[in-house]
Amino acid sequence: MSDEKNACPACSGRHKERSEDEKKKLLARLKKAEGQIRGIEKMVESDLYCPDILIQVSAVTSALNSFNKELLAAHIRSCVAEDIREGNEETIDELVKVLQKLMK
Repeated sequence: MSDEKNACPACSGRHKERSEDEKKKLLARLKKAEGQIRGIEKMVESDLYCPDILIQVSAVTSALNSFNKELLAAHIRSCVAEDIREGNEETIDELVKVLQKLMK
């Protein structure tokens, strides 16, 4: 198996194989956020009260943050740890850049 096939998915053009359990957890979080967004669309279409919509938007943000935490933890445990063990410290710089973008 080539290194490129096992590389982090956040890295341009590279892929990472995930276990079925990991995929299931990540997809469940995304589907939850997707359902919440559909609910917000209906709220807007129904002219519901702004604060009620804002609370639901906050819930979507929280769901996506939970997704990011799950994916980031998996990335650090696998891709980052493996690269550091192999002496590839460029991965640390990449991780720092990703964290800076996530924390805007």
